Amino acid sequence: MAATAMDHDGGEVVTPGELLGNSSLLAGLGAYADGRCVRASITGHRRLVPPPPGSTDQRSTVEVVGHKAHGAVPQPGSVVIARVTKVMARMASADIMCVDSKAVKEKFTGMIRQQDVRATEIDKVDMFQSYRPGDIVRALLSLGDARAYYLSTAQNELGVVSAQSITGGTLVPISWTEMQCELTGQIEQRKVAKEATIGILDKR
Repeated sequence: MAATAMDHDGGEVVTPGELLGNSSLLAGLGAYADGRCVRASITGHRRLVPPPPGSTDQRSTVEVVGHKAHGAVPQPGSVVIARVTKVMARMASADIMCVDSKAVKEKFTGMIRQQDVRATEIDKVDMFQSYRPGDIVRALLSLGDARAYYLSTAQNELGVVSAQSITGGTLVPISWTEMQCELTGQIEQRKVAKEATIGILDKR
């Protein structure tokens, strides 16, 4: 009967990365399996759902119900679109706007660490030459903690997809690491997403 007691909203509040249980539980919505543990991938209320009658797997499912039932929520493995809000020496923070092409209705914060910017020469990554506040980036969501989700742009197709120059002009990709202002012709450094350069670099 313990499984049915929390089959409604109102369970304890948990945050991303928080332990929900062990492998005796199945990971449901808002949760993910981490080895032999199940952890929360969103902030919300922990809820246990009993197995359906006649199910061969008699394990209960643990879910996390968000504070708002509608709108997309970040999940590990999701591709997100985010707006960079702050750039520091070892990381950049960003507000997640879309998850798998679906808009979010809550505020979710992402963090791009220096080691997650690109796949090669990680020790040479300069955060200030990779992103600037206001940049729109495509990133892969991995894990997270109570403060933020971890985002990665290490794959070729991930990185800056839209940006403005220091002077306010639209930046156009000219290589995988550079974008040029349409107004002034000034070149700025970025970690450019591969898809942002398709068709542009081919014409050059």
